[in-house]
Formats: sequence, structure tokens, C-alpha cells
Amino acid sequence: MRLRFRISVLLLIIFAAAFGNAGGAMRADQPETLKIGATTPDFNLLGTDGKRYSLKSFATADVLAIVFTCNHCPTAQAYEERIKKLTSDFKAKKVAVIAISSNDPKAIRLDELGYTDLSDTYDDMKIRAKDMSYNFPYLYDGDDQKTALAYGPVATPHIFIFDKNRKLQYHGRIDDVEKPTGTPKNLDARNAIEALVAGKPVPVASTKTFGCSMKWAEKESGAQSEQAGWAKEPVKLETIDEAGLKELIQNKTDKLRLINVWATWCGPCVTEFPDFMTMHHMYRGRDFEFVSISADSPDKKAKALKFLQGKYASNPNYIFNVEDKYKLIEAVDPKWQGALPYTLLVEPGGKIVYSQQGPIDPAKMKKMIVENKYVGRFY
Repeated sequence: MRLRFRISVLLLIIFAAAFGNAGGAMRADQPETLKIGATTPDFNLLGTDGKRYSLKSFATADVLAIVFTCNHCPTAQAYEERIKKLTSDFKAKKVAVIAISSNDPKAIRLDELGYTDLSDTYDDMKIRAKDMSYNFPYLYDGDDQKTALAYGPVATPHIFIFDKNRKLQYHGRIDDVEKPTGTPKNLDARNAIEALVAGKPVPVASTKTFGCSMKWAEKESGAQSEQAGWAKEPVKLETIDEAGLKELIQNKTDKLRLINVWATWCGPCVTEFPDFMTMHHMYRGRDFEFVSISADSPDKKAKALKFLQGKYASNPNYIFNVEDKYKLIEAVDPKWQGALPYTLLVEPGGKIVYSQQGPIDPAKMKKMIVENKYVGRFY
């Protein structure tokens, strides 16, 4: 009995050592959020400007506001202009505002990117900071998430505001309007900063915060299972005639439709097709549809289908049912000169808002999709 007891205790100790440390699985769900009055945890993070930042970088600031945010979250995107305004409004009053993205890019599923053209990698952060002309440092914490684990943000965005002595005086939401437009009733973060600048107590010390969940490293398995799920989705290739093609272009649906004409013998077509699959998996949960049209000969249907199956192309796929490729060209777009690949972006009602002969720019296309009025960046 004593031997069994000792073995049980030893196993418990081993289990605790393996899973109870800060970098282990016990941290997974949500680290404890920093308490009001706590001292600011230090950090050493790379900014999108190529510089490294720590608490010493902001030593001259009387108030330090740290916003945990990211690229991909629609709520985070809705607050970008307000974070910029906080920065500019209080800069002369010795208030420093910084933003930190702590999401693990490998833990983000493609279907979580339906409101964005960018993920949360450091390179994508640099693009977003430039696109939006950020006037505050934007720092990357996504590799080890040490800073987020020290602060405990629960959603993006989540703001932490510290006084001159670097004691936490407020954390929570920026305000109570989670859309880019509208008039907030509660300007919690601004009120806290104004109070600290005036040497007064913060009126409300903490609030809940609404937004996207943090993408902790433990969620990487979710992204992997998403990819495994694609392999189980049926892939079909249906024949289509001239009338069917014209109807596709007319787009009588309520969805933004991306159409790509390709062929298995076309090198650029084959090379860029995975980019269309990325867009399909990103935006298919929105008012968006990707459609592929194979320009292979009808007798090559099996070959085209095999290619599509290898790409997990569960979107609508068609192959033109006649050999005459000039009929295909005229049915798709009379302005098309005939070279492959050919891509169209068609709004409901048949308005062609983009056409491209030759390979597309995937980054440009994703931005065009998410900024179209039928899709959009916000809830």
C-alpha cells in the first residue's frame, strides 16, 4: 500500500511539473487578468517600425495606455480610428498609447478571417499599420505570448491604463460602441485618461470588454482540424453551357461572386488556384461565393475533377461542355481576350467590379472582397 501511495504521489508531482508551469497547458483557457493597482509588467517587443520597445521606452509618459488588439478581429478594426484619436488627443498631455498583438497566427482558422484581408503575423501587422497610418507603436507578442500571459487580456481590444507610478488604474473596454460609427454613452477609457491627467481618481476602474477571443497557442489544433475537415467535404465538377455561363455572370444571388476561369494545362492557373481556395475558406461564411470554370476539353473532365479534389475545392465548379473556346470567351466576358487565367469579381445583379487576364494579386483581391459593400469588415 505504501509503495502504491508513493507511486501515486510521484505521478502527481510529475503531472504538476509538466502542466502547471507558465508555458504549459494549464495556461490554455485564460490567464488571470491584471488586478487594479498592480504594477505594469515589463516587456521587450518588436514593433512594426522595426524597433524594440520596453517600459523604458515610455518612461517620460505620465500615463501609459496599452491596448491588446489585432488585425483580423472586426471589433478591433472598428476601434482603430478611436485608438488613433486617443493617441493624438492626449499626446501633448504626456500620455503614451501603444498597441500589442498577442494572437498566435498559427492558432487562427481561415474561417476566423472572414472580416479581414490580413491575419495576425508580424508581416501582416506591418501592412495594417501602414494601411491605417497608425500614430502609435504596434508591437508583436504572438510568438511566445509572454506579455499577454502577464496582463491577461480577455478579448480584442482590451485596454489597460497605468498612472505615472505604473500602477494599473483602469482596464476593460474603450467605450460601449463596437462599430466604427455611432455615439458611445460610456467613454470609459477616455474618462480614465482624463482623470489621471487631472490628478483625480478614475471614475470607473474596470469594465467587461467585448470582442474576439485571444488566440492562444493551445488553439493551434483547431486550425489543424479545420484543414482535416476540408478533406471530408464533397468536391463536384458539373458541365455548363453558354446560357449557364451567362447566368453565372448575371449573378442573381445576394452574394459577391468571384469567378476564375482556369485549366489543368495552364501553369499560372494551377499555381494561383490555392490562393482562391484560401479566399473560399476565409469568406464562404459571409455573403460571398467562389466559382471556378474549367476551360479543359470536356473529355478531360476526370482530370480536372482530380485536380479540384486535390485542392479541396468544395465550391461550385464547372467545365464548359463544348470544345469551341471562343464561345466560352464570349459567354464569360466579351472584353476578355482569351488568355488564361481569367478572373471576374461580380456583384449581385451582374455588375463586374473587377476583371483580370492573367494571375491576380491575392492580397489586393482579399482587400477588394472584404471592402466591398456586400461583405465588409464589420459586424
